Amino acid sequence: MAISNPGGNLNSVAAPQKQTLSSNYIDFTSDATKGWAQQYLPDLLEKEAEVFGNRTISGFLSQVGAEESMTSDQVIWSEQGRLHLHYKAVISGDTIDMTNATDVDGNGSAEGFVAANHGIRKNDLIIISSATVTKKAIVSASAAATVTPLCFDGSDISTVFGTDAVSVLVYGSEFEKGKAGQTTANEPVFKTFTNKPIILKDYYEISGSDVSQIGWVEVSGEEGQNGYYWYVKAESDTRARFADHLEMAMLESEKGGSTNTIDDGFFSGTDGDPVGTEGLFAAIEDRGNIATGITGINAATDLFEFDSILAEFDRQGAIEENMMFVNRDVSLAMDDMLASMNSYGAGGTSYGVFNNSEDMALNLGFSGFRRGSYDFYKSDFKYLNDKGTRGGLIDEVNAIRGVIVPAGVSSVYDQQLGRNLKRPFLHVRYRASQMEDRKMKTWVTGSVGGQFTTDIDAMKMHYLSERCLVVQGANNFMLLK
Repeated sequence: MAISNPGGNLNSVAAPQKQTLSSNYIDFTSDATKGWAQQYLPDLLEKEAEVFGNRTISGFLSQVGAEESMTSDQVIWSEQGRLHLHYKAVISGDTIDMTNATDVDGNGSAEGFVAANHGIRKNDLIIISSATVTKKAIVSASAAATVTPLCFDGSDISTVFGTDAVSVLVYGSEFEKGKAGQTTANEPVFKTFTNKPIILKDYYEISGSDVSQIGWVEVSGEEGQNGYYWYVKAESDTRARFADHLEMAMLESEKGGSTNTIDDGFFSGTDGDPVGTEGLFAAIEDRGNIATGITGINAATDLFEFDSILAEFDRQGAIEENMMFVNRDVSLAMDDMLASMNSYGAGGTSYGVFNNSEDMALNLGFSGFRRGSYDFYKSDFKYLNDKGTRGGLIDEVNAIRGVIVPAGVSSVYDQQLGRNLKRPFLHVRYRASQMEDRKMKTWVTGSVGGQFTTDIDAMKMHYLSERCLVVQGANNFMLLK
């Protein structure tokens, strides 16, 4: 029987000198041991450190809106127009040129008229206002393209206004005794809006061997998942990221035009139909209000800026209760503004929702306040603060600093039910029926965990949702940029 040389890697030869050499110990990071063997066991901190806190940003829509199912490829709703007749037009000689008139909002989709078919009639009482002059008149003649006013003070509008742009407001009418009344009627414009759902998907896969492999790190997820299997961590992160994408898509999405490169190439099956969907920010920029945020430099200046927002709300729906979701800079600026107001004037600031408690002046973080006839409840918007989301974008010029959302419900006409319904101003529509629910759909395929749907030695997690956002009464929303 022969004994061969054990080899040079056998760690049984004493060191020739009294010194510490690497050859005397097993290196934790060496290629030979691959980190699995170590003479001295380190103090392992098994629990994974949650250094970013709760990493999810979802929750905004659940606080300010609702969720409803839908069974169609699009959702259509109608909104009431303004009640009164108020136009923007130009003076042309002794008449008001209504050819290119728009409504008071200046968006061309006026209440009471389409294009030059305005709603001003003979014998109407009107106010004509330019940047420097205001006159009251009665309409002596009205045609599709022109309105002829007679000023009560005898003024000639061509002399007073020249060719200025003016706004025209109808405030009543006057008729002679025994004369006939109006011969034409004004019909309200039927204003409808539409949006379409988008399909969101995600996917996670892990082999059967890795599913059965245990690690030394105890992982945890935002939804309570925990254990020593790494796939638990990976799957929970994928699920949480997908849930965040569902909300982010409803905030950020934009609807493409009828002709673009997406329709022509990438989405070959759309046949000219617009891709994408209208998210919250796009809806407010299209049909709502945009304002500069509170600067946080001077309390009096900031209060003036905020009062400008209140004035715009007065011109719109005048919803008394509003939720403000803002980033950190605007939140602190508003705290500074409200705190400094306590030293302004003889009476200081009325804290409104704080029941005028003087002790609240010591709390420099305000969660709500009352200004004029409006109540505002302020909350930090994590999506705008987190560096991993919008808080990390570098474009400061077009940065979104916050959004003001009206609380309560609006009355809308439901096309499917054929009647008016009370609904939140903001709600998510998701595809669902008795056979299929696509609100948040997950399913597992593969041959791991008793599924046996394929012969692939892996577990595949699929995530899907089909949804869109409905923003009703966008004129009551305010985007801070």
